[in-house]
Parts: sequence; structure tokens; C-alpha cells
Amino acid sequence: MYDLIIVGAGIAGMSAAIYGLRAGRSVLLLEEKGYGGQMVSALEVENYPGIPRISGYELSENLYQQVSALKGEIKYEKVLKIQEDGKKKKVVTNRAEYLCNCVILATGAKNRPLGIDREKELTGAGVSYCATCDGAFFRGKDVAVVGGGNTALEDVNFLSNYCHMVYLIHRRDTFRGEERLVHNLQAKKNVAFILESEVVALIGKEHVEAVKVVHRQTGEERILSVAALFVAIGQMPDNTAFENVVEVDKTGYIIAGEDCKTRTRGIYTAGDCRTKTVRQLATAAADGAVAALAAAAELSERSLKS
Repeated sequence: MYDLIIVGAGIAGMSAAIYGLRAGRSVLLLEEKGYGGQMVSALEVENYPGIPRISGYELSENLYQQVSALKGEIKYEKVLKIQEDGKKKKVVTNRAEYLCNCVILATGAKNRPLGIDREKELTGAGVSYCATCDGAFFRGKDVAVVGGGNTALEDVNFLSNYCHMVYLIHRRDTFRGEERLVHNLQAKKNVAFILESEVVALIGKEHVEAVKVVHRQTGEERILSVAALFVAIGQMPDNTAFENVVEVDKTGYIIAGEDCKTRTRGIYTAGDCRTKTVRQLATAAADGAVAALAAAAELSERSLKS
């Protein structure tokens, strides 16, 4: 029995744990994989307030140490569902069942696939969703990146330090990412922009050998000989297990405002898994604090009424 169970140990979840523990509440963090979430793969984080530069791994480790120092408990189990159990919540995992008074869903989001033939088959054989994880395997080779946001631009910048040539393929003629990053890439001799274009096919039997690209306006096809395709076209949530207790929008994000409250009393949400405009490490950490303090306030209110 816990005061608060947090599902997901990324920056939102661990921030929530820190605030919940500091509020004197018993807290259990449940995480399917390793703590840290997607920030672990970030080679450098340069936009977190108060920290000019830090690796995603180091930031994750610092948060984990804070949780541990406060005697926070983390278990690596996949949450299958959440059930109402009177005034309490029952959290069912692949290993056990836990009771709690409040839940914070901080499940983040996962990389969005292109959705083309053989993408899943060739994942790990030239198709990758993490340039900082896999880029070094393609040192001296030609590679391509798909996307137009900051992640794609940062991936190209990172890969340009290792690879012979980096193609940036984007379906529009302008970028959603920071202009500073675009200008930086335009100055690099081993970076080429392929705009208003889409990847329509992967070529190669056992591993990626090339990609077919089609211009969206003219229909012109082009074959790029590359050893890898890095996909950075955004993220998607995975909240289907919680649709019985929270409301989600048509794209699967949990509906909640800046107060991080869901439709269900006692269930909050934090980070990239909720409906919001800005998804950054700083906003995820803020969500974690807001959700945990709201849960602590609810628990105090319940105690006064009982």
C-alpha cells in the first residue's frame, strides 16, 4: 500500500517522485525498462535551466540519485492496467498488484515510425530511431535522417562528426526546429538538405543499402545510397492501458491541463504523455512537480475529512 504510485521513471516521473517524497508521502515508481526515458540517449542537453551543458545520461543519473537518497522505491515492471478499488487504486503489473491512494501517469512517448514497408524488419539493421545510440556504427559512411524538428537537426549535427555524408530529408521546405541549428548545418560541407521529399521505400536485403525518396510536388524519384536511415519525425504516446480510467484525445495523449489532473479523481498525469503544446525536459520536470504536489494536497484533504 502506497500513498502515491508513479508510472514511468523519466524526468517527469522522477521529478514527481522527488516532490512526493519531500512531501512526506510513500512513493513507488514503476518503470517497464530503465530509468531516464528518452533523455538517456541525448548526447548533450543545453537547454535545461541552470545547467549550461550536461549529457542526458548524467542528468538521468542525478535524478535517480536524488530519488534514492530520499528512499524512493523503483520497481521494473510493466503496468498492464489500473482499476478502481473503492477509494483506492489498484495498479496491476506483469508481476504483482499494488494498492495506492493516488496515481501519476508519466509514461512519456515513444518514437514515431515512418510506416513504410520493411521498416520494422530492418530496425537494427540500418533503420534507427536514436542517432546518439547507433551513429558510431556508421563512421565514415553515408547516412540519412528524416525529420524537421530539433531532434532531427541535432541528429544530423551529431552524425556529421562521424559520417562521410549526411542527408536530411524533410517533407516541407521549412523546418520546425531552431533556426540556429539550421544555419549551423547549412555551413557544413558534408550535410545536404533534401526538402519537400519523403522516403517511400527501403532498399537492401539484410540491411539498409539505399532509400527511395520522392519529391512531393514533382513526383521525381531519387535513390540515395546510404548505410543507415535515422528516423526523427516526432513521438507518439502509448496510453491504451489506461483508457478505462483517463480520457485520451484522438492521437492517444491523456487529456489534462496545466494542473495535470485527469477526469478521474486521484489520477494525475505528467510529461510528454499528456496533451500540451511544449514537450521539453524542463516542462516535463515542471509537470512532475505540479502533479506530485496536487496529489499530496488531495491526500491531505482526504485525511482532514476522514
